[in-house]
Formats: sequence, structure tokens, C-alpha cells
Amino acid sequence: MQQPPESKYVPALGYHWLTPCYDAIVGTTTRERRFKQTLIDQAHFEPGHRVLDLACGTGTLAIWIKQHQPQAEVTGVDGDPAILSQATRKAQKANVSVQFDHALSYCLPYPEAHFDRVVSSLFFHHLSWEDKERTAQDVYRVLKPGAEMHVADWGRSRNTLMRALFLFIQLLDGFDNTQDNVSGKLITLFEQAGFVEVSQRKTFSTIYGTMALYSAVKPG
Repeated sequence: MQQPPESKYVPALGYHWLTPCYDAIVGTTTRERRFKQTLIDQAHFEPGHRVLDLACGTGTLAIWIKQHQPQAEVTGVDGDPAILSQATRKAQKANVSVQFDHALSYCLPYPEAHFDRVVSSLFFHHLSWEDKERTAQDVYRVLKPGAEMHVADWGRSRNTLMRALFLFIQLLDGFDNTQDNVSGKLITLFEQAGFVEVSQRKTFSTIYGTMALYSAVKPG
């Protein structure tokens, strides 16, 4: 059997030594509160929903989801044990119950048709195209029929200024993997994985480029 291509793990902000600065940098440069709150509103979490925050980082989105819908079962998963330790401490400080698991995005330790919602924030641009495909396929696998995926990540630039500003992200996180985002290929990615009703819902201008919100549905 052919082995999948070897992957290069890219930590938050591109380098492990920057991980402790993640919350401060993201909070002050990406309009984090606004775009994540919009993502939460877009996903329409309901009581009893099983929710997965894919590549949850320091747990901000997972914690906000649990605070928004306390009767949802919220799980965060990430490939970086150090950042998961930060997430666990933040959840404890916020006095919310969120499960945090260590795993890679294309090898999720969950059964098929398990989650009602999968959300992701500022993650897909870290991945090679091959790992984007593998991740989208595994997200599709763990979602229930009729369930939804909601993604916030860098998207096609709204104008020349946004494109120029995005060069900093490309220098930090790599040109090859980020080019898929700025070329507007995430919609194609999700459709190829089998999702329907794939759309870009909203965009935000930030000092590092255009932030886009996407949604997709696993057919029922």
C-alpha cells in the first residue's frame, strides 16, 4: 500500500519560540474578537451539539463556543502539546469544560459521523495542498450527515493593499501553503472532499490581509 506523503508540521505563527506570543499577536492584528464571534454566530450551535475545534491552538475559539452554548459538547484538537497546555489552563481559568486532544488534522482520533459541527480558525493556510486534502477528507469523515463545517482563514485579497499586506503572512508561514488561500482555492478543496453548499460567507480586512469565513455541509 502506498504511504501518504510525509508532512511538515508548522506551529502557530510559524515557529515554536513564537507560541507564547500567539494570543497577543492574533488578538491585536486579526480582529479576532469580531471574526470569531461572527464564525460562532454563523455556525448556529445548539444544545447537545458535538463540536470539534480543529487545530484549536490556545483554545480561544473553543472556550468562546462553550460560553456561547454551554449545553454543547466542545472538543479542541491540535498537533502541538505545548499549545494544548496553554489551552487547558485557559479553559480552567474561564471555568468552562472543554476536552483537548492531541492529534494531527488528517488523522483524527474520532469515529465516523461523530460531530454536528467542525470549526477551524487560521489553520488551513499552514498546510500543504496534500495535507489540506487529507484534512478536509478526515473532517468529512467525522461529521454526521447533514452536519456543517465552518472555517475562518486567509482568503483571496479584496484589493491590492490587502494582497501586499498578506506578504508578511507568506514570509512567516511559507509561500507554497499560503498561496492556496490567497488564490481562493479553499472552496474547491472543500467541494472535492464531498461537501455541498460550500460558500464564502463574509470577509474582514486586517493589517495582514483579507480574512474569509467559509461554510460547507456534509450531504444528509
